[in-house]
Amino acid sequence: MTLQKFIKNKSYLVWYVKNPTKLSDEAIVEAVINYGDFDDVEKIIKILGIKKIAKIFKKKDQQKRNNFNPKISNYFRLFFKEYA
Repeated sequence: MTLQKFIKNKSYLVWYVKNPTKLSDEAIVEAVINYGDFDDVEKIIKILGIKKIAKIFKKKDQQKRNNFNPKISNYFRLFFKEYA
């Protein structure tokens, strides 16, 4: 399964986009971490690998302005620190 196929099945995570299959990996990872449940996160980890997800998350999280909820951001900082 590809990330675009995954997001096509979970298009409610990116309700603000007409064609979710054209989103970048970074945008999909951000949407899944922010709006998905942990099963969704596990699925994208299986697709891309935990190291790549952690790298994308870290890059997005370190930006001055990001879309992560502070509680979610804190949780995933700790999660990736432990497992990636």
